[in-house]
Amino acid sequence: MKKLMMWYSRNRTTVQEFILEGFPAVQHLGNILFLMHLLAYLASIMGNTLIISITWADHRLHTPMYFFLSTFSFMENCCISTVIPKLLTIFLSGKQAISFATCFTQAFFFLSVGTSILFLMAVLSLDRYLAICKPLHYSSIMSPRVCSLLVTACFTLGFLFMVVPVVHLSQFSFCGPNVIPHFFCDFGPLAKLSCSDTRSVEMLFFDIAFLVIFISLLVTAIAYSHIVVTIVQLPSAKERQKAFSTCSSHLIVLSLMYGSCLFIYVKPKQTSRVDFNSQAALVNTVLTPVLNPVIYTLRNKQVHRALRDALCRGK
Repeated sequence: MKKLMMWYSRNRTTVQEFILEGFPAVQHLGNILFLMHLLAYLASIMGNTLIISITWADHRLHTPMYFFLSTFSFMENCCISTVIPKLLTIFLSGKQAISFATCFTQAFFFLSVGTSILFLMAVLSLDRYLAICKPLHYSSIMSPRVCSLLVTACFTLGFLFMVVPVVHLSQFSFCGPNVIPHFFCDFGPLAKLSCSDTRSVEMLFFDIAFLVIFISLLVTAIAYSHIVVTIVQLPSAKERQKAFSTCSSHLIVLSLMYGSCLFIYVKPKQTSRVDFNSQAALVNTVLTPVLNPVIYTLRNKQVHRALRDALCRGK
């Protein structure tokens, strides 16, 4: 990907590197910010890795839901690892420069993995719908082969949807300024720095972002509308509580993710203030990945049992 970006940018721009401005108002707190973000990054990586390890180690969790959940945790680790290590370098060393090719490579992988996560969220909603509304057919529909195909489709669609706008933007001229008022290379801030007329590629990106979020939200809304109807019709309160508990964690994660994505990306021509986008992106790339493992583990009795058994075996 990096070689492709270098080939496209050759003889088309005078900018060889960008400066990630990040958080200029608090740059004097570099060491404190480094420690805070390092702890958040490590907590997220460890939490997601724990979910992956427990899921694969405990045979009771070898179900479609936990397969998708472990895949989600893997995607989360990939997504934040495209952004946070560079941010930590900036806080620690103050070196804010990032090369042209590396910047576009970072933008591509962040956006493509993020898009894959949104599609996976829709798959998780579909999985909960089948488990609650079609329990007799669940095992036959959600076979290991189907689950693998769905995850592969999420990765493939994420790549295909983002490769066109990012590569297209990299072909535009960048002749200065080269300061990105953000803590990583995102599509909107990069488009604003181009000397060319980027309206066409910005509208293309807006259309793709809207389509991705709309499809994911539509599938989720349809799935959960059927789930709510089914839960309400269950005969006992205990059954209703059990059914809802399997969906509550997913709904909390969905709310955090969709809220920040809608705020950042679904705006024609990226007209919103960049500093607000940075704050929303900080929630999406730092806070949410830390909370997700906590939300899923604290509210899941099966994961609790698997963790207790693993700790007992380790003694």
